[in-house]
This record gives sequence, structure tokens and C-alpha cells, in this order.
Amino acid sequence: MWPDASWSAADVTERRPEATAQAIPLLEEHLTLGHRRVETGRVRVHLATTTEEARLREPAWHERVEIQRVAIGREVAEAPGIREEEDGAVLVVPVLEEILVTERRIVLKEEIRIRRVRTSETIEKTVALHSQTATVERLPPAPRDGPESQTRRDGGNGDDAGTPRP
Repeated sequence: MWPDASWSAADVTERRPEATAQAIPLLEEHLTLGHRRVETGRVRVHLATTTEEARLREPAWHERVEIQRVAIGREVAEAPGIREEEDGAVLVVPVLEEILVTERRIVLKEEIRIRRVRTSETIEKTVALHSQTATVERLPPAPRDGPESQTRRDGGNGDDAGTPRP
């Protein structure tokens, strides 16, 4: 176990008050840890992409505007402003015209009523959906270079500091 040990059990004495101290040669071991990369296997990954047709069905909102012209033909003292009616569903824009008479008067010629109408329809459309699957194949490790790669490069003491890794 310890090749340099050169003492025997007869060299060891118990320590007694009257006995003199005797030195026992001891060995000291040092452990140096190192690591290296070892290939234990390989994998190959294959990707396969498939495409399938799917029908998309989703409601879509459309909004259109209806314009209605209402003839008024009434004189007004001052120009009316733009206003909303029917809880904001209709926007009323007054159209004014000045008529030259002996005197100038403001006449409300017409109103333009703009109404928002919201409709809903369900649309169907065919779309292409893509998906991928991965297949993993385990392979054996790559063959080594030769018989010298089977022996340890660090002399067998476990210390591979400064030694290139395979």
C-alpha cells in the first residue's frame, strides 16, 4: 500500500511517562482531481414539417355609414352647431347658405345626417397550419483514433492538468 514505508510493528512503542518519544515515519498522500470529457454516445435529430388545411371561422365586424340629406329651407338667427341625436348614433351636420336679399339672412338649407350601422357576419377561410415533429436517434460513440488513445495521457495518476482533452 505504501511502497516507501520501512517500519514495522516492533518500531512502534506506546507512550509511557518513562519512555522516550520515538518518531514514526508516516506517509502523506495528496489527491488531485481532474476531469475530462468522455463521449458515451451521440444523437441524431430529424425534423419533419407537416402542413394541414384548417377552416377558420371567426365573426368579423363591419361598419358602414349611411348618409341622409334632409331639406330644411328655414331661416335661422345664427348658425347651428354640429350635434348628435339618438344617443350618439346620428351625427347632424348643418349646411348653411347665405341669400342676398335687401338684407342678409341666414337660411338653414339642409342637414346631412350621418348614421353608423354595424353589422356582423361570420367569415370562413381555409388556412395552412404547419407543425414540426422531432425524431431523436441514439448513436454509438465515435471510434477512437487508435490504441494509444485507450491509455491515459497523464501517466495514470489522475492529474490531467495541462494535458489536452480528447
